Amino acid sequence: MTYDEYQHLKLDLKPNGVLLVTLNRPDVLNATNARMHWELTQIWRTVDDDPKVKVVLVTGAGKAFSAGGDLAMVEAIAGDSKMRLQALKEAGDIVYNMINLDKPIVSAINGVAVGAGLAVALMADISIMSETARITDGHLRLGVGAGDHAAIIWPILCGMAKAKYYLLTAEFIDGKEAERIGLVSLCAPPDQLMDKAWDVSNRLAAGAQGAIRLTKRALNNWLRVAGPIFDTSLAFEMLNFTTDDVAAGIAAIKEKKPPKFPSAQ
Repeated sequence: MTYDEYQHLKLDLKPNGVLLVTLNRPDVLNATNARMHWELTQIWRTVDDDPKVKVVLVTGAGKAFSAGGDLAMVEAIAGDSKMRLQALKEAGDIVYNMINLDKPIVSAINGVAVGAGLAVALMADISIMSETARITDGHLRLGVGAGDHAAIIWPILCGMAKAKYYLLTAEFIDGKEAERIGLVSLCAPPDQLMDKAWDVSNRLAAGAQGAIRLTKRALNNWLRVAGPIFDTSLAFEMLNFTTDDVAAGIAAIKEKKPPKFPSAQ
């Protein structure tokens, strides 16, 4: 794809080779519809093919990073086996294409990040989060397993005990706590977040590009080894989409009430 083909990602390439990628559906907190979800699989390939890009800096437009999948997409996945297979492929492509891009990715988590948006935020090589931003994997609130990215990277970032606690309870985590447990690289006051993210990105762009890229490639072998764990989590998530619990989870989100899952009755 060329840059002008992207509809929901705003792309701005700076002279020093830093590409600013902004998730750009601010009216719905940058929730991922089907088109944006697909674009998040493709952008890493576009970047890989562009010799002018040295570093990617990704953030969200407005007050959110991304509120996760929008309900229309969630309902489509729950109701259509072809959509489930497509979602399984795309969720895998987002993670693996970020892993396999040797150019470094920096995320500036400026607000709430959930689901597929959180996958992009935390699969970045360096994640910088606003102290007041809040994140949750969120899958368990919907009634499906944590499949988008969590199984491959949360235990590596913050350890198994914290990963299990936050994934099984779906509690929100603010920037200070996320940094304390190692889930993100750094946190910063909201008004300093982008300055910090730009500082890190610009330093990477001025560094030895071959050394940076091959260091990332070597470190990401930890994630490649965990690939079968991730693939299993994705399959289990899609299996859960066929259950009655998902309908209850969707209804709870619409009504802004705690879910009453049939499997818990």
